[in-house]
Amino acid sequence: MARFTHVEGLSSADVQRLRSTYEPLAQSVRELIDATIRSEVDAADVATAKAHIDAATELLRAEQTDGPFGVRVTSDGERMPWGNPAIGIRNAIAPPLKLVRDEDGVVSTDFRLGAAYEGPPGHVHGGIVAMVLDHVLGEVAASDPETPRFTGTLTIRYLRATPLGDLRAEGRITRTDGIKTFAVGHVCDAQGITAEADGVFILPRWARG
Repeated sequence: MARFTHVEGLSSADVQRLRSTYEPLAQSVRELIDATIRSEVDAADVATAKAHIDAATELLRAEQTDGPFGVRVTSDGERMPWGNPAIGIRNAIAPPLKLVRDEDGVVSTDFRLGAAYEGPPGHVHGGIVAMVLDHVLGEVAASDPETPRFTGTLTIRYLRATPLGDLRAEGRITRTDGIKTFAVGHVCDAQGITAEADGVFILPRWARG
């Protein structure tokens, strides 16, 4: 199984240039998704918008990678998981989550979910809540970039519906036992926790040395 794509000769300046090119594009597409869901313009305006979108899609497809983006690694070890649906800066379906690890090892992220993530009216789809928790706990479990840990099991307790809007997620390790790391976390809004999770994350065979 392919792990990472190593891109030699890609400097930090190159990465920043690529980020400044593609991150605004993805944000514009996020706005487009939201506008598509909530628009009430007439059929003629919809047809005009579709023609513009189709033209933009054709332009972007003129040169593209063969398959998914993957995780690209620069010559100095910087990882670029830019196609990831949770954190990918080039993935318009990603919020994207911006993760922070504090000195105690707790990983947290403040984020906002709008119309594109709705399940029950006015609330976040439970699968999206699960994705956020899976990613945050997986990130906290993989404290070393060279030893990623993949989800073995993830148990989620939905305490109440998670409203659309401003949210926060946190995760922390409870213990490590050999190739397994155990982590817990939660999603909350301004009123408190809406969902909590615990998971077991496993070091893959190819990373065991």
